[in-house]
Amino acid sequence: MAQIPILNGIYADPTRPDFRTAYPRNMVPVPKEQGISKGYLRPAEGVRLLNGATPGPDRGGCVWRGTCYRVMGTKLCSVSASGAVTVLGDVGGADPVNMDYSFDRLGFASGRRLWYSTGGAPFAVADADIGAVLDAAYIAGYWMVTDGVSIAVTELSDPLSVNPLRYGSSEVDPDKVNSIHRIRNEVYAVNRNTIEGFRNVGGTGFPFQPIQGAQVLRGSVGPWASCVFEDAIAFVGNGRDEAVGVYLASGGASVPISTREIETALERYDEEELAAIQIESRVMRGHRMLYVHAPDVTFAYDAAASAVVEEPAWHLLSSSIGSGPLRARGYVLVGNQWIAGDPLGSRIGVMDSGVMTHYGAQLDWEFVVPAIYNEGNPAIIHELELVALPGRVALGADPVIWTSFSSDGAGWSREVAVRAGKIGQTDKRIVWLDQGLVEHWRVQRFRGTADANLSFARLEARIEPLNRKRGNGV
Repeated sequence: MAQIPILNGIYADPTRPDFRTAYPRNMVPVPKEQGISKGYLRPAEGVRLLNGATPGPDRGGCVWRGTCYRVMGTKLCSVSASGAVTVLGDVGGADPVNMDYSFDRLGFASGRRLWYSTGGAPFAVADADIGAVLDAAYIAGYWMVTDGVSIAVTELSDPLSVNPLRYGSSEVDPDKVNSIHRIRNEVYAVNRNTIEGFRNVGGTGFPFQPIQGAQVLRGSVGPWASCVFEDAIAFVGNGRDEAVGVYLASGGASVPISTREIETALERYDEEELAAIQIESRVMRGHRMLYVHAPDVTFAYDAAASAVVEEPAWHLLSSSIGSGPLRARGYVLVGNQWIAGDPLGSRIGVMDSGVMTHYGAQLDWEFVVPAIYNEGNPAIIHELELVALPGRVALGADPVIWTSFSSDGAGWSREVAVRAGKIGQTDKRIVWLDQGLVEHWRVQRFRGTADANLSFARLEARIEPLNRKRGNGV
């Protein structure tokens, strides 16, 4: 039996002569030696419905003083661990929000205003000198805000007051300021083409000065396309006259973590779609995840897995049958559970590795393996077996897994189904027999739905090589 890797696969671009990487969708690669293989695919977490009657689509959240606060629709709300939603007040706006907090208040930008809450009803900064507020962050006793052009800070003694003489700017490049992030006691202005670091030096004017050598000549594509990750700024963006990629910026340099496949996938979005991309980070159970929420799919990067395999480890996430946006964002750890919201609907949920559905709705998973190739000779595939952990499905479920193949990497055969095992059938073997002739090379694809909640360790193939050339009349 030949072992075929499963952590990622290959396919062919249908419009140009190019091999593309097929990352697993709704399956997470785990580089773990278990005696069967050096890594396996496990199901991505599902989302268990916590509350389906929120004030509106989720726009982001955070935990402050042990309580989860979220903006849903136009309302600032607190959310209990059981999912009870308390509306605290209206903050306007419709875009995603980045929340931060000081010792005595929660702060965020919404509807182009800076809002605070001390645990109750939100209130906006009314000082006209603050101008429009696109993003805000707390740093060294100040609330720093940006209107996309300038950077301003509130007064140390009064966070509701802004002195017009205490404005600064990010001047490496005349580009728009998209967002502000704090790392340790430094603040970073993430602009469209650049990133500039500042440190607090005090004084009577603008109290922050640029950090020499901390300028990065790449910036983010939009206001929500950057976040703090791995003690650095992770962002989707580029420099002047560069294609868009995913980068980590630290110490005045930026390094790509996107692969050729991820950058090729990002090429299909126009400037408006790129500007709407959101990214966020999450650390749990040995994974250090960065999520890039694009319009029709989420690209997920695992820094921990990447360090083990010594190459960027990516997979795809969706809340649909087939491609579609991930409807779980704004991850907030409350106690021992991760609460997430639906950016397209009025509901919140809890990330749950015990289910694979999203808010009770069905979705599917898929992965493709590398090409099967017999040195240009034909071969007969007598048997394919997915070595898995079956029997851990819901009571009453009788899931099916489908496989199909492609002889050119673009078009696919009809799917062939096998049963994956009911609850308790832990010795079930997932086998397809008589899989036909490989004329030249073949790519195999596997697909299942959320009820087939299995992990896969390896694919084995019983192949009979044929030592005669085929094609071209030979």
